[in-house]
Amino acid sequence: MKTTLEAESAGFAYEPGRPVFTGVDASVSAGEVVGLVGPNGSGKSTLLRVMCGLLRPLSGTVKLDGRRLGSYKSNERARRLAFLPQAVNPAFALSVFEVVCLGRYPHMGAFGTLRPHDREAAERVMRDTEIEHLRARDFLTLSGGERQRVLVASILAQEPQILLLDEPTSALDVHHQIEVFSLLDRLARRGEGGYGILVVTHDLNLAARFCDRILLLGRNQAMLAQGPHANVMTESLLSQAYGAPIRVSRHPETGAPLVWAEAPEQPAETGSRPAKAGERPSRRRGLR
Repeated sequence: MKTTLEAESAGFAYEPGRPVFTGVDASVSAGEVVGLVGPNGSGKSTLLRVMCGLLRPLSGTVKLDGRRLGSYKSNERARRLAFLPQAVNPAFALSVFEVVCLGRYPHMGAFGTLRPHDREAAERVMRDTEIEHLRARDFLTLSGGERQRVLVASILAQEPQILLLDEPTSALDVHHQIEVFSLLDRLARRGEGGYGILVVTHDLNLAARFCDRILLLGRNQAMLAQGPHANVMTESLLSQAYGAPIRVSRHPETGAPLVWAEAPEQPAETGSRPAKAGERPSRRRGLR
């Protein structure tokens, strides 16, 4: 049976009477990558925190393998679920190996001592994420892409079944964005040992390329759509979610949806050259 994390009719509000989202159904199972997308303020990061147990839903339930998430002890939950927030900045200078070993905290004894099998687990996930050559480097001296791989290794060291990641590529260039999503894809496709991965991203084109399913939150505090990208990434649904004209075509090589937004109309400048007959200003820009 595949490990499954699911929210059922979940709602949350930071202030009474001002819900962030209501009635949301969402799930992720071992062996799949699920993208959580939507405009700013739609509640993506909050939903992720509700689903990993950092926030308690005000309505509905969150279950892990059919059991209420709140019934798990914190260490028990941390052995099943791992959460990577948007920003991780160690307060002290740590080597890459030390950062990875921090992920072993749910398995450590009362004195927090690393045992041989803890070190073996850390070594294994460093191989899986291909960061062995960085082992002795100071974490703070790494590039953005290298840091993200180390942080993914650190949460893998928890030995969870489900990974929840909040915008893991937001500060990376396009090369390192592809690198991180390719790593997530490999981690999910490891046969019976594949992880379930729920990832928040603003890059709709990355989500279309790498995610098995898409969860689309809208501005109306609800889940607008979920399912395969072909069903969710439509011009009508995305335009409704983002409150702007969104265009969708097909990538010429992968066949995945290729998404961009129409730029808003600009008022004509005084003294500007009038457009020639048949001439249209360029209005496309990538949506990320």
